[in-house]
Amino acid sequence: MPEAILDVQDLSYSFRTYGGEVQAVRGVSFEVMPGEVVGIVGESGCGKSVTAQCALRLNPEPPGFRRGGRMLYKGEDVFAKGERELRRMRGAEIGFVFQDPMTYLNPTMRVGAQVEEVFAGRPGVSRREARSRADEMLALVGISDVARRREQYPHELSGGMKQRVMIAMALVGRPSLIIADEPTTSLDVTIEAQILELLDDLRRKLGTAIVLITHDLGVIAKMCDRVYVMYGGKVVESGGAEDIFYRTAHPYTAGLLGSVARLETDCDEELKAIEGTPPDLFSPPPGCPFAARCDYAMRVCRESPSPEYRLEGGHRVSCWLRHEYAEPVELPARCAPEAAV
Repeated sequence: MPEAILDVQDLSYSFRTYGGEVQAVRGVSFEVMPGEVVGIVGESGCGKSVTAQCALRLNPEPPGFRRGGRMLYKGEDVFAKGERELRRMRGAEIGFVFQDPMTYLNPTMRVGAQVEEVFAGRPGVSRREARSRADEMLALVGISDVARRREQYPHELSGGMKQRVMIAMALVGRPSLIIADEPTTSLDVTIEAQILELLDDLRRKLGTAIVLITHDLGVIAKMCDRVYVMYGGKVVESGGAEDIFYRTAHPYTAGLLGSVARLETDCDEELKAIEGTPPDLFSPPPGCPFAARCDYAMRVCRESPSPEYRLEGGHRVSCWLRHEYAEPVELPARCAPEAAV
């Protein structure tokens, strides 16, 4: 078995605020193997982005701090690295695609210069080579007339074009791992389909592993080999994409699938919402984080965190319904939602 590129072991990460400590990530574990696409899915505030940004130490510290656990990149603990080592990793080893390009692209710099900036201070890469590689990557991500586009500013590009520039910046250093945080969240469905096709094509051409963070289950169904479902700062279910969509084991995952419209959904049919609100991460509940919103919750769910149960293959779930003494419950059968096509 090849070694995992990214190996997260029982990671807990918090933020100190005036209101107290926000326990954003609580005991999260997952791994990413070479060349695979791993999806992290969950609603806003569940800890997806905080977990991903730990890989490059992008969370502001302070107020952020690691409470426990490790995050290993190629066997080395990211939290043990100094700022100089982290700067060498960013772009060269791990590329990051942020969800809002206008927030992360510098409005005062030309597009080409921003892509070339990945090589700034890197030994062995001349200015001419940096420009050549930047132009090559801009063309690879589907930007036409590169000579003209590289001299433009971000405000002169469309939303889809800016997102392509972000992907070019993440890939130009030829990293082993790309982390894409909601890469299609602000795009229309046509551009979304193009961006997803581009990421999949680049994965096949360059052999890059991808961590795809999203709340869009259609994107997960289209792109991912393995999926981790997060809720309340924890991973509640994980497995292959088919396990998550066709052998759903956690009530929260079932609720997510039940709230998504499908092609066969009637226009007057009401979607089933998950009642209630997410847990307060200033003071997380002692038991399952989903217990207060779960139709199947038992007393033990509210009092004690569930152990992780191993199902078939690599399918894992943290839910007391899987205990041998629990009354059997059959979750609603759903099929995978459609992605943009």
